[in-house]
Amino acid sequence: MKRRDLFKGAVLAAAVSAATAASAAELPELNWRLQSAVPPGIGFYMGGVYFAEEVEKMTNGKFKIRVFPAGEIVGTMQIFDAVSDGTIEAGHTASYYYFGKNPAFALDTTIPFGLNYRQFQAWYNFGGGGEMIKELFAKSNIVPFPSGNTGVQMGGWYNKEVKSLDDLQGLKMRIGGMGGKIIEKLGVVPQSIPGGDIFPSLEKGTIDAAEWVGPFDDMKMGFNKVAQFYYTPGWWEAAPNLSVYINKEKFDALPVEYQNIVAAAAERANVKTTAFYDAKNPEALKTILAGGTKMKVFPKDVMDAAWEAAQETYKELSAEHPDFKRIYESMVAFQKDQNQWMSVSEGPLDGYMQRKMR
Repeated sequence: MKRRDLFKGAVLAAAVSAATAASAAELPELNWRLQSAVPPGIGFYMGGVYFAEEVEKMTNGKFKIRVFPAGEIVGTMQIFDAVSDGTIEAGHTASYYYFGKNPAFALDTTIPFGLNYRQFQAWYNFGGGGEMIKELFAKSNIVPFPSGNTGVQMGGWYNKEVKSLDDLQGLKMRIGGMGGKIIEKLGVVPQSIPGGDIFPSLEKGTIDAAEWVGPFDDMKMGFNKVAQFYYTPGWWEAAPNLSVYINKEKFDALPVEYQNIVAAAAERANVKTTAFYDAKNPEALKTILAGGTKMKVFPKDVMDAAWEAAQETYKELSAEHPDFKRIYESMVAFQKDQNQWMSVSEGPLDGYMQRKMR
């Protein structure tokens, strides 16, 4: 390369660097509020924290987002509306909390017998899921970003053993959302109870069972001290996606640099949250089992009845809600191909390794 070309290249690089610095200097200083759906100490609270930290770091402190624990500005069930109407700029929550507004919102989190973590990420990013979800939320003036996933959850805590479908009849269980709607068809009486009230309700016998998240969060809540049986799998929570909600008008008003940073920060928080749970759950489970908890697997008749009830529910919802039908059909078609692939890839290898290392 000629010396003249090297000089031109150096001049161009210097000009680009100067322009970038000038552009950064012109970016505004912002202070936003983000309302979390849960209190500190719960694993998925960290998804909102990771997101805020990444935004601040990538903007050299010019764009700060303060994370508020559940209830400090609005209640968990009010986050959707508060972001939609601009009361707060952002929220971090699980969209299935708001399925009463439109059952299609549950598809942004998870549905019983839904996609696992990797399948959801593939569908959202490369299977058309993200476009449909964003279009759905745009109607409510919200821009959603996946920002954390717990991975598959557990089937909950029970004060008596579930040996067959008969044992579920009349059982009072803390469970919400789509899972509650479906398990009710199995004879369970679903109870809507805030997280902080689950422990005393189990302890006093007001409820017979409760689901929350998984070993790390469940042990922090102390459920292993008041219920003897811990069930798997959490068929209603295959891989709950947690979302950062941003008021659409606020997001559209951001400089494009900040819009890109918000998206990148959410992706980073998404990866870190799942990695956090995968790192913390195994040790928590060992501690729980060492303390005397009895791990059980749901009987086949319970799983089969739950599957049938779920398919019936999805047909009902699809007939009544066009948004749900369109997004659900896309998700299920994608899931069929994913499960066929994983049955010859991860499935056999994971099964072998689990047997060898048990």
